[in-house]
Amino acid sequence: MSDSGASRLRRQLESGGFEARLYVKQLSQQSDGDRDLQEHRQRVQALAEETAQNLKRNVYQNYRQFIETAREISYLESEMYQLSHLLTEQKSSLESIPLALLPAGAAAGEDAAGAGSRDRRRAQAGFLPAPAGPQRDGPGAGEEGKQRTLTTLLEKVEGCRHLLEAPGQYLVYNGDLVEYEADHMAQLQRVHGFLMNDCLLVATWLPQRRGVYRYNALYPLDGLAVVNVKDNPPMKDMFKLLMFPESRIFQAENAKIKREWLEVLEATKRALGEKRRREQEEAAAPRAPAPGPPKGTNPFEEEDEEEPAAPEAEEERVDLSMEWIQELPEDLDVCIAQRDFEGAVDLLDKLNQYLEGKPSPTPVTELRARVDERVRQLTEVLVFELSPDRSLRGGPKATRRAVSQLIRLGQGTKACELFLRNRAAAVRTAVRQLRIEGATLLYIHKLCHVFFTSLLETAREFETDFAGTDSGCYSAFVVWARAAMGVFVDAFSKQVFDSKESLSTAAECVKVAKEHCQQLGDIGLDLTFVVHALLVKDIRGALRSYKEVIIEATKHRNSEEMWRRMNLMTPEALGRLREEMSACGVRGFERYTGDGCWVNLSYTVVAFAKQTLGFLEEALRLYFPELHTVLLESLVEVVLVAVQHVDYSLRCEQDPARKAFIRQNASFLYETVLPVVERRFEEGVGKPAKQLQDLRSASRLMRVNPESTTSVV
Repeated sequence: MSDSGASRLRRQLESGGFEARLYVKQLSQQSDGDRDLQEHRQRVQALAEETAQNLKRNVYQNYRQFIETAREISYLESEMYQLSHLLTEQKSSLESIPLALLPAGAAAGEDAAGAGSRDRRRAQAGFLPAPAGPQRDGPGAGEEGKQRTLTTLLEKVEGCRHLLEAPGQYLVYNGDLVEYEADHMAQLQRVHGFLMNDCLLVATWLPQRRGVYRYNALYPLDGLAVVNVKDNPPMKDMFKLLMFPESRIFQAENAKIKREWLEVLEATKRALGEKRRREQEEAAAPRAPAPGPPKGTNPFEEEDEEEPAAPEAEEERVDLSMEWIQELPEDLDVCIAQRDFEGAVDLLDKLNQYLEGKPSPTPVTELRARVDERVRQLTEVLVFELSPDRSLRGGPKATRRAVSQLIRLGQGTKACELFLRNRAAAVRTAVRQLRIEGATLLYIHKLCHVFFTSLLETAREFETDFAGTDSGCYSAFVVWARAAMGVFVDAFSKQVFDSKESLSTAAECVKVAKEHCQQLGDIGLDLTFVVHALLVKDIRGALRSYKEVIIEATKHRNSEEMWRRMNLMTPEALGRLREEMSACGVRGFERYTGDGCWVNLSYTVVAFAKQTLGFLEEALRLYFPELHTVLLESLVEVVLVAVQHVDYSLRCEQDPARKAFIRQNASFLYETVLPVVERRFEEGVGKPAKQLQDLRSASRLMRVNPESTTSVV
């Protein structure tokens, strides 16, 4: 299909007013027969394949952008959750400002009205008696009322007897709610929420027992975050509770009750934080010294021994009354729930800087215990982020966020271990997903590209993430790289050596692997010796196997040897033989050619020379020092088969003319082929092949017929 025809067809199919039915009708009218329709069908199919290839190419080019966009969307979602929580807090603060500005009497009246509204809701739920007019209570009436309310609660809810263990606990607010599933927003169950002064109790309805509930969950308020859920009909009047590592969504009866829940929850949390702040201040406040005896009443006390006592309490006092310290555990819970790992670590760094160099009285110790629990939770989340169970498609950069925060938390060793474990799983997955199709060399090119690209990216990301950390991490990376190379060599050997490929194919595949391995030198990592150590066993087996093939082929030709000159029939064939011999390093081959297309050598000797020199060239491409012995032994065994055959034939032949022809073949073998083998071996290895030299010099003194006692040539 010409370019102009393809362009015209593409424009016609891409036009805005294209109608398939009309197009097919016109095409059927214009075509002469079935052949035209088949040709047009082929053009359309070729255009479809070209379009599919372009689409696939565009997908590959934009794949990294897609990954980055998905990551940015995830970050944006976390920021939106955090912004919603901040807006809820700001709303509560703004609503509390008018109450603070009202006169005392008006504020008291407002509080009384609010309390009356809440009492009416509790009375409707059956947990408080309905108000029966004004009543004057004694000093202990408030405590008794709170205890009575809690006792009534325990009678209505099954399985919450452990609430009695907390002294001073009382009910603040309660109401019916409907719980929804967080992922699919499907209704789960009806629940009843009981807000205490320090916790939130969630109980489920018992359909068979009206007015009785069963205990479901209890959440401390200092570890609870409340997030307003935007109305999205029919899903409305909802709010979310964040408790690491889970979250739950509840729906109120209407917008007013939802607003009451949000306000009461925030007010109760603030009251609890204020109460704990006062307790910490009282615990950290200096205590007045116990009154001692009046001065001068002890006659044995010497004035010069009096020394002012150091105010230890003053020295041990640490100011923990600041708002950000009081709200630190809650803020950490919110950051963890919203996956704001950087914000959580920033808060921890701020606290550590504030407490650095200061004493550790009881309030500080308690604060650190609460913060350490959040650190443990944050570490667990970061560890899960680096686990191989997570998606591995983001590449090494996808782990940077979790690794950097673990390092900031002082978990550098764990971050290194998890990062390398994650990348090991990614490498194994990438190698396993490669499809084995086409030629072996094509698969090896793909395998080397995938593996060494992944290894190079991992090394660069490792250097970026762990720069400035303990040097022990770098040794761990070297150990990991060697283990990853083992995965690569297993796949490489299974495809190249286990499938019994030719020695030339194996040599080309090993060359490709070495070239890719040398790319790691750009980052100061040389794993060539590791590749050699892992491949040496398979290459030895390949050399020995190919040696046996040459020996069997040579013996088979020797058994059919007639010692006749070669007739190549055409000058072109003779020219190709000269080129082959010249490529193998044999010089002066012209003196062995005769008139016309004749060659004054035996077919067996010429075939042996080409096969042996070809074997040597391929083996030298695979050579490294560990293969020296097996290569030399293989060459000696191959050459020995030919030498023994020539010497034995020369000894046994009686015809003078044929004996002269055998001597000419022996001269070609000893004076031309074997020196070339020795020279190429020394050039490729770097040292002479002494065993080959000894074999050539001593070959005519060999006893070629073991049954004869005088057959020494």
